[in-house]
Formats: sequence, structure tokens, C-alpha cells
Amino acid sequence: MNACSRHSARNSASLLAACLCLSVCAEAANNHHRVVQGMLLEVDPAARSITVSCEAIPGYMDAMVMPFEVRDARSLKALRPGLDIRFTMVAQGSKEYAEHLQIVDTANHESEPTQAGQLAVLDRALDPASAAKAIPIGKPVPDFTLTDQLHQTTSLSQLKGKVVAITFAYSRCPNPNYCFRLSNNLFQLSRRFKGDAGRDLALITIVIDPANDQGKGLEQYAETWKADPAIWRFLTGPVETIRGIAQSFGMNFWSDEGFLIHSFHTVVIDRQGRLAANLDGNQFSAKQLGDLVQTVLEPKPRISASLK
Repeated sequence: MNACSRHSARNSASLLAACLCLSVCAEAANNHHRVVQGMLLEVDPAARSITVSCEAIPGYMDAMVMPFEVRDARSLKALRPGLDIRFTMVAQGSKEYAEHLQIVDTANHESEPTQAGQLAVLDRALDPASAAKAIPIGKPVPDFTLTDQLHQTTSLSQLKGKVVAITFAYSRCPNPNYCFRLSNNLFQLSRRFKGDAGRDLALITIVIDPANDQGKGLEQYAETWKADPAIWRFLTGPVETIRGIAQSFGMNFWSDEGFLIHSFHTVVIDRQGRLAANLDGNQFSAKQLGDLVQTVLEPKPRISASLK
């Protein structure tokens, strides 16, 4: 090879390297990676997609509901609506992909939730069959009948055709981050879905201290939240009946020196009476709960074809 040929080859190699460098830089500029955390609202394995109520990313985006494609369908197997998840968002052109999905531990490590968790472990050790009482996501919720703040009998079956949000509380709960916070979430739902409440959405607080929260006491507890009984029912009944309902959602409570130790659960039931979500804990926001209810109220049609 003569000098001219060698010079031409070097120039060609340099040009190729420059083009590759520009291509890599362009791809890096077009692909943005951000860590996102939020409540999972929907999982569609057939379409390899999820919908998430994302927390705000300072300086990048506000809290919002976003759909994401998921390239690895295997990562969807353990996911269900209501879980808190963390993942890497890859923005590629006009699409956002979710990669490296992880379920976030939302356990509350304050004293009461910790005690409730310890007591739940003890209960399961003494009664291994108790874990089987919890209703799986997507399965029908058995009917139950309790009495509301107007002293009228209310059955879950009366609400079929509506989305139902349920939580558990008692009026003497001393910590504002516990029963008050969970009840406030329902109050925020009643405001956000004012037009749907009563017609398409029903709210229920099951009171776990019937010895104190009954009769006039139950009325006053409901009045504290300005609860319209046509929309938001505060229900009570025999303590063992309440305990059985609670355990069907994985929730339990125990007496402790005049107060109650209890776990935190918020339940969403779809229009067909199936369990749509069971939120464990109190770490989610009222907005995220509202986004989840919105998803159950207005489900999107499923895409049957897998993404290529």
C-alpha cells in the first residue's frame, strides 16, 4: 500500500470513528434515564404495559398518572394494583419505558404498626390457615351486612354496580397518622368524585370498636367528617363479625389497655364486586388513592396483541 492509500485509509477510519461517536452522543441525548416511584394503578401483561400514579420528580415533572411500556414481560408477574413500585424511566423519543421494576417496602415502622405486624406474625404461627382467609386480587368479595350511622342495615351486595372504597378506623384512635389519615383519604375521595359519589362510588368506614362507636357515638363520628350517608357509610356490628370481615382483607386488630392496635388496610372493590386493590399501610397519598379509584371507575380496554 502506497503513502496515498495509507493516508486515505486513515481518513476513512477517522471519519467512521467520528460518525460512530456522533451516533452514540445523539442516542445518549435522546435517551433520558430517571428513577421514578409511585403507586401501580394497572398492569396489562398482554400489552406489556403499566400505569403508575408517579410521585413528583423535582425540577423534571409534577406528580401525575403515566403509562409505560415494559420490555421484559417477566417483571410484571409479581405486580398488582396498589403496590408502591420504583423503576428506571427511559425516555426514548416520544415513548417512556419502565426498566428494573422493584416493589417498594412501604411498612410503617412506628410503634403501633410494628406491634400489629408482630401480633399478625404470632397469629399466623398459631393459626397457619388464617393467611388463606385473605381474598386474592380479582376474586369476588363475600357479602357482609352491618349497621350504618342512621341505624339502617347495609349489605355490600346493595352496592353492586358501584366502585366501593373501604377502610377501617375507630373514633378514639390517638394518632392522627393512623385512623384520621385513612378516614381523610376517603374524605378527599368524596370531594374529588363529588359528581360520581353515591351514583358510581360508595365509601365505607368499618368501625372496629363497636363497644364505643355505636348509636349516637357512631352518628357523631360520621358527623365529624360531614359524611353524607348516601355516599359514605360508617358501619358497625358485632365485634367478631367485624373481625371476620377485616381478616378477609388481611387486616386485624387487638385490644391494648383501652385502645386498639391495628394494621392499616384500604380496599377498593370494582363494579362487579371483585377485589380490585388492597392497600397495606398508610404511606400513599390521597391523590394516589384517587388515581387508583379513577382507574377502577373508568377501566381502559385491554390490548390483546403483544408489543413487538
